[in-house]
Amino acid sequence: MHSIRNFFCGQWSSSARLDEKTVIITGANTGIGKETARDLAKRGARVIMACRDMAKAEAAKKEIVQDSGNQNVVISRLDLSDTKSIREFAELINKEEKQVNILINNAGIMMCPYSKTVDGFEMQFGVNHLGHFLLTFLLIDLIKRSAPARIVIVASVAHSWGSIRLDDINSEKSYDTAKAYCQSKLANVLFTRSLAKRLQGTGVTVYSLHPGVVQSELWRNLSTPMQMAVKVSRPFTKTSVQGAQTSIYCAVAPQLEKESGGYYSDCAPARCTRAASDDEMAQKLWELSCQMLGITWD
Repeated sequence: MHSIRNFFCGQWSSSARLDEKTVIITGANTGIGKETARDLAKRGARVIMACRDMAKAEAAKKEIVQDSGNQNVVISRLDLSDTKSIREFAELINKEEKQVNILINNAGIMMCPYSKTVDGFEMQFGVNHLGHFLLTFLLIDLIKRSAPARIVIVASVAHSWGSIRLDDINSEKSYDTAKAYCQSKLANVLFTRSLAKRLQGTGVTVYSLHPGVVQSELWRNLSTPMQMAVKVSRPFTKTSVQGAQTSIYCAVAPQLEKESGGYYSDCAPARCTRAASDDEMAQKLWELSCQMLGITWD
């Protein structure tokens, strides 16, 4: 079985170091976020694990420090479903950190029952897109001052089945858990495109990626038949370590230094759908996101 799985992914190897660099990873206490944090800690980075559950984060941090021998790993509370929490986190980072060289927008939720964030956004769109949109906005000046810097956005091949419903962005007229998830992942890819354009010439580059179909806690909301299907397909899925490889590649690969705005899968450039390359929709989504969050980001 191992050979099948290795055929799909394997580990990306590079000796690139990140000494003297600071990395922020959202949702770093579990799954691919945790494995990304572990890898970047081993490369010597100062790793800030931005997590909602501080008890889990503390346990993950201990494990990573022990495993990497890097004491420069810190945890900080961030709840992406609450703009107040996002603002508090960003304020702390802007005050305490002299640089942020890599921001990895990794946290995500998948196919949850209908609910809303504290601010009234549909949960999947709110956390997966708007939360990270606001976080990036609040940190962008510090990131620019830290250039060369990178912003890595964990999207998904699920963007292929998504469409942005501008007239019902919060799925209030009708809610389909999978459609809402796909919409949020399409938003991730469109955000990457728009952001890359706006950051041209600043030394800050942006990447979105599909981590692969990963065995993770993300599946917890699936129905029993769906969970069975996931179990059956397990040999063809990735472990969290394998799932983290493309995030790590986008964060550190020297050959990507001059690339920006692209979409990656299995540690290589990949094709995204026509909907994900629609610059007009990307601009409309940008404007709507700013409006929903009450911010001005030109």
